[in-house]
Amino acid sequence: WRESQGAGWPRPAPEGTKASPFVGSPVSAVFDHLIDAAQDTAPEIVALAQDALGQDALDGWLAGQSPAAAAWVGANGFDAKPGARCLVPGPDGGIECVLLGVPPHRDPWAFAELPTALPAGEYRLADGLDGRAVNDAVLGWALGGYRFTRYRAAEKPLARLAWPAACDRAGVENLAAAIFLVRDLINTPAEDMGPDALAGAAAELAKAHGGECAVIVGDGLIAANYPAVHAVGRAAARAPRMIDLSWGDADDPKVTLVGKGVCFDSGGLDLKSASGMQLMKKDMGGAAHVLGLARAIMGAGLPVSLRVLVPAVENSVAGNALRPLDVIRTRKGITVEVGNTDAEGRLILADALAEADSGRPDLLIDCATLTGAARVALGPDVPALFTPDDALAADLIRNAAAECDPVWRLPLWAPYRELLDSEVADINNVAESALAGAVVAALFLKEFVTETPAWAHLDMMAWNLKARPGRPVGGEAMALRALYALIRERFGG
Repeated sequence: WRESQGAGWPRPAPEGTKASPFVGSPVSAVFDHLIDAAQDTAPEIVALAQDALGQDALDGWLAGQSPAAAAWVGANGFDAKPGARCLVPGPDGGIECVLLGVPPHRDPWAFAELPTALPAGEYRLADGLDGRAVNDAVLGWALGGYRFTRYRAAEKPLARLAWPAACDRAGVENLAAAIFLVRDLINTPAEDMGPDALAGAAAELAKAHGGECAVIVGDGLIAANYPAVHAVGRAAARAPRMIDLSWGDADDPKVTLVGKGVCFDSGGLDLKSASGMQLMKKDMGGAAHVLGLARAIMGAGLPVSLRVLVPAVENSVAGNALRPLDVIRTRKGITVEVGNTDAEGRLILADALAEADSGRPDLLIDCATLTGAARVALGPDVPALFTPDDALAADLIRNAAAECDPVWRLPLWAPYRELLDSEVADINNVAESALAGAVVAALFLKEFVTETPAWAHLDMMAWNLKARPGRPVGGEAMALRALYALIRERFGG
């Protein structure tokens, strides 16, 4: 596979910069702000949560401290509200401990600001948190240290936390590494993350975990009956391809993941505006999500037969580009009139979903940065969930709430299907009306999933528009922890 890509892949990082760790880097290189042990004199981080009446936890902690320490906390106005922080000095003038206000409920982001907010040095987590809260705290710390350093060096050293004995270290490392992979793939500019590089990341991921990865490239897509993927990607200088990763025991339950891999979306001949094109390097965010989720599944060794399908293309403008009102065939045999070339993601997903559905998996999930309409409905932080399976919806929503990783279900409202009717083909890829755009797009995809009841489609932003603790501006894994928890719950491990 590498030989077929030519000498230009993979592109090296610019001189003097550190390449971002996609797949193969050791965990220590990703989590160097977490250390095996800290000195006995390292400050403790004490998490305090208010109860319904106010400052009960803080009052209890102050009761065991010296008058000087209590006076210092009071003088600094620390009230243990979520996000509040107080560095308490010791007799020698150094930091004795760090008080942190945390919510009374689970919140993996409560510790996420500390790696960058605290002075550089070593810290320990104070006793008192139960096992799940410890895992949340360390996961938040791990994610809070994420920095995309492929093109420039980090500005300041991070504070370092000693791994607590009560922490599920392997589980935290596995999940955080999966999220880092998603972020790194999305953050990489399209110049360095085209269909070829995305296929390379999938191949390296499969190799690292003992899986297999097949890639169908260019005109081979026509011979292999992926006509919609070829039609969308044929105008680009970098050929379109279908990425097919497999892992696990064939006798285990089948879990198939499909991700939209539009590595850059110009809009095609229905060209986007400059502002509309600004963030289109993230249009392969669905592909990044399913690769990150696959990394978590394989890293944990879950007992499933995993398959990941990623149609990888660039939606470009050239003489052979897909035109408005062209009619294309799909893998399922359904003909599609192209009402808009900027609705290309659903076209490539149609072929991938048809192939995934033919295997009748026990669970089929697709992830895509599919519509602006979903963002209008739910904002940038909450992925829209569509599924015909009420039990699957309930299980995913419950796990999303438990993991503080939200999703919100929108309806597959069947009467809107008529909005996709075409006079010349079986279906149009867009409706004339802009109303209910996310629902209409999901109904289009539903046409290609007819054999698998347990199917869920997630329409997501995959990008942080503003910085928050542990979530810098840039690519973001959304609903990944919820999906991973769902798969663990359903299939064991």
